Amino acid sequence: MQNSRGQAVAAKATMQEPGITIVTGDGCISICQGSKQVRITNVRCRHGHGISVGSLGRYEKEEPVSGIYVKNCTIYDTDNGVRIKTWPALYGGIASNIHFEDIVMQNVSNPIIIDQMYCPWNLYNRKKPSKVQISDVSFKNIQGSSRTPTTVQITCSSSVPCKDIVLSNVNLKYTGSKGSAKSVCTNVKPRIIGKLIPGGC
Repeated sequence: MQNSRGQAVAAKATMQEPGITIVTGDGCISICQGSKQVRITNVRCRHGHGISVGSLGRYEKEEPVSGIYVKNCTIYDTDNGVRIKTWPALYGGIASNIHFEDIVMQNVSNPIIIDQMYCPWNLYNRKKPSKVQISDVSFKNIQGSSRTPTTVQITCSSSVPCKDIVLSNVNLKYTGSKGSAKSVCTNVKPRIIGKLIPGGC
């Protein structure tokens, strides 16, 4: 089944999207502020920006995001894989209890990314850190191929660093020729369980 909407957006509800294919030039699935107890399983994403939580922290009094479970999904030919993104400089917020498990990446740029400096079009001051607290996030059993050398990029806020980040059995191979594959972590020391390929965090 192909989702003609191009993207699925979850907000303040329990959502299950079993066994669909989403082909889009935008976000495959975007999980916005206030989302709670969202379960996404057996989704195939092609093109676009993958599966994202956020962006968060752009507006005042955003509601927390919690209880997000993404499992048994395939993501291919996308600009991002699984991502959490928050704005710098602006408002506080909470994103917690977020779990990505059993994900296959195929020819994906930025397969695993937490970006707390998300600021398209340079709208705000990147030198001021994000005020959104990210905690209790896991990436488990994630494998496949990346078209960029940085297969894991976790950039956390310097003012409210990420807490309780877990990388468990991650194996992502860089298929290009522009340098060596690497994982990069900033303002966080994730817990590594099993293998992390490539290493670096």
